[in-house]
Amino acid sequence: MFALVDCNNFYVSCERIFDPTILHKPVVVLSNNDGCVISRSNEAKKIGIKMGVPFFKIQNQVIKHNISVFSSNYTLYGDLSFRVFNTLKTEFNSVEIYSIDEAFLRYDLKDFESRASRTAKKIKKWTGIPVSIGLAPNKVLSKIANHVVKKRKDREVYLLKNQQEIDRILANMPVEELWGIGRRITIFLKKYGIHTALQFKQTNSQWLKSNLNINALRIKKELFGEVCFPLEENNSMKKNICTSRSFSKTVSSLDKLKSAIGSYANVCSLKLRKQKSCATSISVFMLTNRFDQRNKFQSLYQKIILDTPTNDSLQIVKQSLILLESIYKPGLEYKKVGVVVSSIVPDSQVQMSLFNKIDFNKRRSLNKTIDKVNYSMGKDLIRFAVQENGKNWMTNRKKLSPCYTTSFKDMLTISL
Repeated sequence: MFALVDCNNFYVSCERIFDPTILHKPVVVLSNNDGCVISRSNEAKKIGIKMGVPFFKIQNQVIKHNISVFSSNYTLYGDLSFRVFNTLKTEFNSVEIYSIDEAFLRYDLKDFESRASRTAKKIKKWTGIPVSIGLAPNKVLSKIANHVVKKRKDREVYLLKNQQEIDRILANMPVEELWGIGRRITIFLKKYGIHTALQFKQTNSQWLKSNLNINALRIKKELFGEVCFPLEENNSMKKNICTSRSFSKTVSSLDKLKSAIGSYANVCSLKLRKQKSCATSISVFMLTNRFDQRNKFQSLYQKIILDTPTNDSLQIVKQSLILLESIYKPGLEYKKVGVVVSSIVPDSQVQMSLFNKIDFNKRRSLNKTIDKVNYSMGKDLIRFAVQENGKNWMTNRKKLSPCYTTSFKDMLTISL
């Protein structure tokens, strides 16, 4: 039996832990630059606040209904996510972390529902985060079970195993809500009259395999109760790492863009070292403002393949700046830039190049020392000179809450 544990309105729940005055009140959390709504409380959903709606479009509703608004605080959310998953691991050995607020589990015992209920209560008690748990014979069906339980107020656990019940739910579920069915596949399926999850289940298997891919066929098989997607317990190493941000205001200066790219490349390097891996490929992309009707939208991109995989900040920052200069066009107003490192391999499996001139042992020791100092003394205490102009391009987060669990200066104080 599989289970999907999903944190309810996760970002909103994180904010409510430290601010009980917003319990049972409408709350929304905004994306970078306070752009769009990315998390809503149930009360905000009832008012009619849609996911992804630009903040400027709902400002009248915010005032009318006294909606509490927060900028996204990923440092806080990441730490609380870590605590939720650590709590899960005290109960189960088989845990697959799927996203910041979701994890798959495998139950090998018979008391599925009672144990899941105990787990949900334990997470709420230990972390303050409410969760919903969907139980089913495989991952796809556990996703559906979780979708069902989130709509019910009387329970936090739902077991899905009866085929008649499954078909009844699938008949009322849009095909795009199936796990693994993306936007392009949805458009293709609807072109052939496949609008519901049940219609997808009843589609000819050979047609799915020929017109889509083997993954679509596996989703169909899971809807019949087969297990085609096993639990991936050792999935801690990411295949690609991207660090990017939208600017609060468009940027045209090459120096300011270098500052941003240098910072993002350094963050990518740090993430590689944290997961004990190295990247073979580095990419840099730049986007103008797609909503600026005065100028044509432009997307610029360049990639380099390294002779030897690396997680060295000096090398990755240097190569990223070279890529930036190769695609930079003077006169354009850039809204978003980013760095992507890919073709990632474990640092224990790096194949050296005969023509390498870099002293990797020396660089490894240098990066380790810098990471240790920054971890103990403060983020970016030691940084590259190119990062100095960061305040000129930082994202706009006017409604940011304190980092209660990761910063001493933000710790809650109690008045006696």
